[in-house]
Amino acid sequence: MRLVSRRWGAVWTALGAALLVTACSPATTTSGGTTPVPGATVTFAQQVGNIPNYIFPITAVNAFASGNLSFLQPLLFRPLYWLGTGASPVLNSQLSLANLPTFTNGGRTANITLKRYVWSDGTPVTSRDVEFFLNLLKAGEQNWGGYAVGDIPDNIVSFKVNSQYSFSITFNNSYSSAWLMNNQLPLIIPLPQQAWDKTSTGGAVGNYDQTAAGATAVYNYLNQQSMSLSTYATNPLWKVVDGPFQLSSYNPTTNYVAFVPNKQYSGPVKAKIGHLIELPFTSNTAEFNAVRSGQVDYGYLPTTDLSQGSYFTAHGYVVQPWPGYGINYLTINWSNPSVRPLFEQLYIRQALQLTVDQPLWIKDILKGYGYPVDGPVPLVPKTPFVSPLEVKNPYPYDPSRAASLLSAHGWKVGSNGVATCTRPGSASNDCGAGIASGAPLAFNALYPSGVQSFTAEWEVWKSNASKIGIDLTVIPTPLPGMGVSVPCTAGAPCTKDMVNWEGWGFGSAYPDGSQAFSPPETGGYYSSTNNANINATHLSNSPTAMFQYENYLATQLPVIWWPNSPSQISVIRSSLHGVVQNALGSFTPEFWSVTK
Repeated sequence: MRLVSRRWGAVWTALGAALLVTACSPATTTSGGTTPVPGATVTFAQQVGNIPNYIFPITAVNAFASGNLSFLQPLLFRPLYWLGTGASPVLNSQLSLANLPTFTNGGRTANITLKRYVWSDGTPVTSRDVEFFLNLLKAGEQNWGGYAVGDIPDNIVSFKVNSQYSFSITFNNSYSSAWLMNNQLPLIIPLPQQAWDKTSTGGAVGNYDQTAAGATAVYNYLNQQSMSLSTYATNPLWKVVDGPFQLSSYNPTTNYVAFVPNKQYSGPVKAKIGHLIELPFTSNTAEFNAVRSGQVDYGYLPTTDLSQGSYFTAHGYVVQPWPGYGINYLTINWSNPSVRPLFEQLYIRQALQLTVDQPLWIKDILKGYGYPVDGPVPLVPKTPFVSPLEVKNPYPYDPSRAASLLSAHGWKVGSNGVATCTRPGSASNDCGAGIASGAPLAFNALYPSGVQSFTAEWEVWKSNASKIGIDLTVIPTPLPGMGVSVPCTAGAPCTKDMVNWEGWGFGSAYPDGSQAFSPPETGGYYSSTNNANINATHLSNSPTAMFQYENYLATQLPVIWWPNSPSQISVIRSSLHGVVQNALGSFTPEFWSVTK
């Protein structure tokens, strides 16, 4: 999966109501025989490097990826509000643990009633379990991958247990119900207080979480237990679940994971398969060979093997893209003083964007498995949050327009093919403040190494840019060296002008930008207008607020928009039914069945 945002949510407003689907039956993606195979075993391929390795639902920063957030924790522990209905990135009320809230107190208070779920030990899921989660979340927020200053739990003024199954949460402001349902309430995951409220393995269960010191002690204990991978399948803590599956096996050396159905699961769909095995692989080649040899029921095609899709369709598989609800972009290093004066000129950012030929790259390089990105809101799958301006694309591929922009501001291409500033100054037709006479229009640009499609895209972009005098030095780089938000010092000079992080995956259908486009996420970019626009999307249910936010970034180009790819190209055995590839990464194997 792509990089995951730190916001997981859904939508329930006048904007998103048309998308809300409450039916829990997914669309079947495959076909095959008709004789059911009760209790079948299904094998699923883990993506290389994206492994399930953190079981505690208050997920640490360094483990906040889909290997845990999609393919481990939700199978065991369910959130208040489930995200994803069929393939659509919307809230699924029927799979949620709670009914939709009512809002009182001028919109500040959410009143929520739980459905009647039980833990696998037979005890009910109650309001106390929600309170337990929030107390631990507050204690561990600095280590939580979903933490954003001012968001949950910071914005909660009070929590009140009204009854065993109902509670009220009061916030510090009258927030948009879209934002609360999207980016706040779905983050709440009830935890089994009656089994986990302890500070040591041999200690008794109490109410430690109800003091700050006690909550910290409990959080630290559970966090420490979650780092003991060798005990995942045996630790009594992790056997108390409310999801459709229980962990039956975990190999800490290989990250082999196996699940069996939770017989106490209270949800509307009980698992039909008998075993789910998530297979680890050391390389994409190893995964491909395993799928080809029939060892994997649900795998994926590496990008280097997309041409093999016809082989699998001829041998009893369905080949289908798994779209991600996300965007892709090139991050600008705004903290680099040597190039910041160049990037501060909107016309230069426009020229760079105008040389990105997204339609051609999607067709020829991504073999049709791609989507255009024209701004901060995903265009695929369709949602009501995309503005008309972004749909139209304010900067389609147009190198002639790019060249005219540079010429109009005093840039001239020399005999070496590189444009230099011939009109320094800060007037509207000058190069711009801080740009010296003779300064070259040259940048270093880093991209992830080892992926053929990336290399092809960047070499084409380098060629396109060179035709209008922009000199790009493109550098393939391993992901660990890709960070850009690093202050430049005499001892550590900046060598990174632009970096491609290979996408930002939203966990909700309400992409408000509070994570992706707030400092320091975008290379040190800062705009008070942008910050105000993001804040407005938290306070208003009107589409105007979202459109204003996205139109500003779509036209101001704090990043260079880049075509997006599916999360993976899945290869699914035709005898496996009920598979749905939701854009939010929702994973629902309880719907699966096998026939022969």
